[in-house]
Amino acid sequence: MTWLKHPKQSLWLLMALWLMTTLVLAKPDAAPSFESPDVILQGVAFDLSIKDVDESITPRLRLDGSTVELNQDDEGQWQAQGLVIDQDVSRLELIDSNSQILVSTELSAIPAWLSLLPALIAITLALVFRQVILALFVGILMGGWILHGMDIGALAGAFGDSINVHVLEAASDPSHMSIVLFCLLIGGMVGIISRNGGTQGIAQRISRVIRGRRHAQTSTALLGMAIFFDDYANALIVGNTMRTITDKVAVSRAKLAYIIDSTAAPVSAIALISTWIGFQVGLISEAMTNIQDWNESAYSVFVNALPYNAYPILALAFVFMVTWSGRDFGPMLKAERRMLSEGLQRTKLSSREAIVEEAEITTKAGIPIRALNAVLPMLVLAGVTLGGIYATGLDALGPGEHALRDIFGEGDSFSAMMWGSLASCVVAVIMTLGQRLMGMTETGHYWFEGVKSMLLPITILMMAWALANVNEALQTSEFLVAALGESLNPAWLPAVVFVLAAFTAFATGSSWGVMGIMMPLVVPLAWAVLEMHGMAGTAEGMPILYASVASVLAGAVWGDHCSPLADTTLLSALASGCNLVDHVRTQMPYALLVGIVALISSTLPVGYGISWWVGLVVGAVILFGILMTVGKRAQPLQPQKDTGAAEAAD
Repeated sequence: MTWLKHPKQSLWLLMALWLMTTLVLAKPDAAPSFESPDVILQGVAFDLSIKDVDESITPRLRLDGSTVELNQDDEGQWQAQGLVIDQDVSRLELIDSNSQILVSTELSAIPAWLSLLPALIAITLALVFRQVILALFVGILMGGWILHGMDIGALAGAFGDSINVHVLEAASDPSHMSIVLFCLLIGGMVGIISRNGGTQGIAQRISRVIRGRRHAQTSTALLGMAIFFDDYANALIVGNTMRTITDKVAVSRAKLAYIIDSTAAPVSAIALISTWIGFQVGLISEAMTNIQDWNESAYSVFVNALPYNAYPILALAFVFMVTWSGRDFGPMLKAERRMLSEGLQRTKLSSREAIVEEAEITTKAGIPIRALNAVLPMLVLAGVTLGGIYATGLDALGPGEHALRDIFGEGDSFSAMMWGSLASCVVAVIMTLGQRLMGMTETGHYWFEGVKSMLLPITILMMAWALANVNEALQTSEFLVAALGESLNPAWLPAVVFVLAAFTAFATGSSWGVMGIMMPLVVPLAWAVLEMHGMAGTAEGMPILYASVASVLAGAVWGDHCSPLADTTLLSALASGCNLVDHVRTQMPYALLVGIVALISSTLPVGYGISWWVGLVVGAVILFGILMTVGKRAQPLQPQKDTGAAEAAD
């Protein structure tokens, strides 16, 4: 072989190849680098990570010439927490023990109020132009423009990211898709039982015992209380069951949507067994992790905080006051008067927002009308959902004896809802085919008709979730907490948290998102404030702490009720066949009244040592007094020439 004939040349050649390989494969030491948030808000604290720092070096950090404390995590990575920038541009330097600069960069910060702009624009456009999808898209576009630097060139990137990033991320979330599938399957089931005469049978049965508008409204509220285990299931089941009945006794769609919305989330939020409990207990447990002096289980904290949930409790009470008294005020009174005078002519959805409703899927002619064809699928839906939550909770806890509340707290509600909705569809199909009410082709057709009725609300849900992602990237919640959370008096803590959670939920449209962001912030903040005043762990301070925990939930539900971006608001409007903006306009005065009364009569006094039950009783009395004073019973509108006389009679 040639290399054996010339050994010296071959040796040099091998050495050259080895050297070249070493140079190519050798990796130079990576320079340290900073990892900061995509957006930094002026005056709002943020965290910074430092990567690729040599292990032999103990670095120091300087921000605009001031030394910043660094901490090392379990993986050896250096971090700086609670950095604050109060100007447009700041200089950040990483130095070694000899003050030698290892790496430096400039950080840009934007005015913090800009983080509120996308949500405020979306809400304003939705209320003014009554075009929810367009309003949400503009809000997402505005958020993307801010994220991309707010120049002319940033518009192209913001436009591309609106669907390719923000909506895609919302659609990729497993919990979001669980809700989408649940809604689609529920819609398909409703389509079948509407066509096979099941819903008409329920309406006929209930209408036999319902005598008048008061009875219909109260029955709707009671049914909403009965379906306490999940707010989504509550809204869809109650709305589709009671809509035809309330139409017959001239209850407006706006009033039905209000009753549904004000019983769905409030009752699920404070029930000891519901799909909310695991989420809330998990958040509380996470928030308590770093509080060493607080030895209490997260579930115990949740239970102790329940009596301080003034808004959900008073919201439920006010629903029954309104339905029992028959009195309304504001836009709701006008909607009721229109319904009594003109039926559904003034309350139909616009052509741009038309939804294929249950009422539009008419019962097939010539078939027997049986309520069981709707009751059984709905019972299967509720039973399988509850059973699924129980089974998954039991599996999560493992062998041994467990309390029922703990089992439901650990249950997988999203999987259980999908199992329940799928089972209800299967039962509806089997019952329809078994009684020869429809053939398979016709049954499948009306299942798809029901599914189609959910496409508009699901589109809005996706856009709302995408806007929530934008708000998270812009740190909207962090700004609100920073703006309102400084220099707090312990007595004001529950009230401030309540207002902050409500405003954040209103701006973002997500009560669960608000709880997920705020609970880990509020619990340590409340403990720190109480500790600074010597009240942590005391009989005087613990009610304030429990009230602060409750205020996150109560405020989130309040803001959700007022927001056109909220998914529960949307589902309530959908299930009742009410225009979304009409629902928001008619419900908002009631929600604002209850929220303000809850704040003044209960949440604020708790900070000054007033017992929770006193606040609830006082709040209920105030609400009843206002309703009886301001509210009026709806009467049909008189012809134009008699308008003055009719108003005088009122």
